Amino acid sequence: MNRKIIFVVAAVTLLFVFAVGTLLYRSERVADLQSAAGANQALLARFHAPSVGRQDAKVHIVEFLDPACETCRAFYPLVKKMIAEHPERIRLSVRHVAFHPGSEFVVKALEAAKKQGKYWQTLETLLLTQPAWVVNHTVQSERVRLDGIGLDLEQLKRDMNDAEVARVIEQDRADAKALNVTKTPEYFVNGRQLPSFGYEQLTRLVQEELAKHYR
Repeated sequence: MNRKIIFVVAAVTLLFVFAVGTLLYRSERVADLQSAAGANQALLARFHAPSVGRQDAKVHIVEFLDPACETCRAFYPLVKKMIAEHPERIRLSVRHVAFHPGSEFVVKALEAAKKQGKYWQTLETLLLTQPAWVVNHTVQSERVRLDGIGLDLEQLKRDMNDAEVARVIEQDRADAKALNVTKTPEYFVNGRQLPSFGYEQLTRLVQEELAKHYR
């Protein structure tokens, strides 16, 4: 066997090894991502989380939200529009994380409003009026106004100090920490966390899951 043939055989062998290695890496990477998504689901699928959309929708967005967060306020109508465009296929669940100073007050209000069946009305009112009660990224609780949406405000105040509300808030905080959620809004789509933040990235991830489950 001359040198030329030996060289060709060696080159082909190297290419084969490289190709096999690449396939194995990709396979392991996919397996790792699927494993991570599966592990995430246990921390994301909490029955107490308020949810909108069909329960049997195959694409589930979980958002960690701070009601005092300006970006959460900006993204909310975009995500709402995304769900409206796929009403049978996408479900949204919301978890709360109080990162801004004083934000736990409005998180308690949201959890208390849920007891009256007024969660979504309360959330939208808080986001709409956010510039009035958030000053320099700090919640001014005395400026929060929730009248006009049918809430029993006296009951709301009592429920804000309820032990069950405190338990739910602590569960959201613990799950956020376990999932390494350090900012809001943070999104998970079928357990998959955004690789980097942005509406385009969220849309791409949702489209991937829609294509996977609705062909």
